[in-house]
Amino acid sequence: MGGSQELATEEFELAETDGPQLAVCLVSGGMDSCVTAAIAHQENDELAFLHVSYGQRTEKRERQSFEAIADHFRVKSRLVISLEHLAQIGGSSLTDAAIPVTAANLSAPGIPSSYVPFRNAHLLAAAASWGEVINATAIYIGAVAEDSSGYPDCRPEFYAAFQNVLDLGTRPETHITIKTPVIAMRKSEIVRKGLDLGAPLHLTWSCYQESDAACGKCDSCALRLRAFREAGASDPIPYMLDSSRFAY
Repeated sequence: MGGSQELATEEFELAETDGPQLAVCLVSGGMDSCVTAAIAHQENDELAFLHVSYGQRTEKRERQSFEAIADHFRVKSRLVISLEHLAQIGGSSLTDAAIPVTAANLSAPGIPSSYVPFRNAHLLAAAASWGEVINATAIYIGAVAEDSSGYPDCRPEFYAAFQNVLDLGTRPETHITIKTPVIAMRKSEIVRKGLDLGAPLHLTWSCYQESDAACGKCDSCALRLRAFREAGASDPIPYMLDSSRFAY
């Protein structure tokens, strides 16, 4: 009896992993999500790209990058959704024009004004809903913990807790794993990983407040510029001023 039960379990596990692997990849258009997409491209048979508009200042430019990255990876299944209620809720310089985007200070303690309250929970919920419908086996998100702006919803324990929520809140036959492949990397390591994988970093956009040429002054620009410098590579996107003048 025990032997037949073990065999049945083994067959079930094989059945779960057999067949094409489809993953939903959250792609903002930024560097971290681009490299995450490159990793997902290596690890899966098919990708479905999800982009979320939540009233951020540079949404049009981010959407342009999203489409370009999707074209690069030849992703046919794309979904763009609006979570404009995050802008209505406010509380972030990314979504509220009345709150200025603060100048970069990478050593400043606390959570910066660019934090969008509990944003990643909304993104993961949308990805989980879509993933369940299209029978995805994974959700990839480019969260970075150590070398980021200190957002609380970028911590590993947040994703571990959300995995439990996803397991409890979906159908019994749904098996979706949240994957955060760059979460423990420094930004410079992400740049190197992207270069190794041939990720289209030239198509990405990270600036919080400008869409034609990156400002070079916000936290996101500062983190990006420092990462490329530490990686010994040149940032391929345009800046309003000579990026070599910024010392981060």
